[in-house]
Amino acid sequence: MNKDTNMMERLNRSEVYGEYQKAFGEATELPLTLRPLETWQLAHRHQIHENPFCAMMAQANRTCAACLETQHRAAEGATNGPETVTCFAGLCDTAVPIKLGEKTIGFLQTGQVAIEEAPSEAQFSRITRQLVEWRSQIDLKQLREAYFNSKVLSRSQYGGVVRLLEIFGKHLSLLANQIALREAEAESPLVRRARAYIAGHHEDPVNLDEIAKAMHVSTFYFCKMFKKATGLTFTDYLGRVRVEKAKILLLNPHLRVSEIAYMVGFQSLTHFNRVFRNLTGESPSHFRDKESLHERTLVTPVRLGISQHNISTRKICAEIAH
Repeated sequence: MNKDTNMMERLNRSEVYGEYQKAFGEATELPLTLRPLETWQLAHRHQIHENPFCAMMAQANRTCAACLETQHRAAEGATNGPETVTCFAGLCDTAVPIKLGEKTIGFLQTGQVAIEEAPSEAQFSRITRQLVEWRSQIDLKQLREAYFNSKVLSRSQYGGVVRLLEIFGKHLSLLANQIALREAEAESPLVRRARAYIAGHHEDPVNLDEIAKAMHVSTFYFCKMFKKATGLTFTDYLGRVRVEKAKILLLNPHLRVSEIAYMVGFQSLTHFNRVFRNLTGESPSHFRDKESLHERTLVTPVRLGISQHNISTRKICAEIAH
């Protein structure tokens, strides 16, 4: 099992995800799945809120393949934010990315719902014709009943659901990144020294050759050992440290974003904006302007010695890590 898959499994087993999944299902009556990047399983199979129509479609090979294709399209489109796609039966599915650094490691997924328009006779006729063409052996009477009982939401209602997932996805991404940084702290003396060096010099234009020289090892050896121990490249780790510092400084309304970018070590505002957005899912300006206390809490840094620990987030991280 690779590190990304392992991280997704730890998030999946966490109390915070279990509680959110339960609350989400009770509030929306929609399925919710936290799934790894690569999977050949249907995301909502055997879930408590799985659409019975979708459950029946999953039982036949050809229709199951069509459902997997829809799932793949949603994941493929959810590179930097939510992606909603429609299956051949007219139901929608949405994927929200979970990020570890700049890399997507998995998705929150929901759906199996009709948007705006309730299931119609014309749509069901198209479905049955497709099933006949695929030679799928499905009880059409039961399928019809299940199809016309599919949940229907307005576009604005479903938009609210997706926004909730997007916020929670950012929360899970933050937790994954905090765990990755914390575990980096418990690694070999070389990695500990390198981390301390980065913490003390992140404001400077630190480069790979310089830090390898400071560690008295070759650049090749340093890269190999640092990536092996942390799962992160030197550049990824340095970017995270700088962004965590920037989050604190952004809470000071008297500092311009451009000032903060250079204070934490970025050599251009464009580079700062790109790295910040990749790691947090939002721009530095949007982070600063948010008025919601709840959302501000979700992005409070808890590592690297740059702020007081947020107690609830720290407990969540500890629970996931074990």
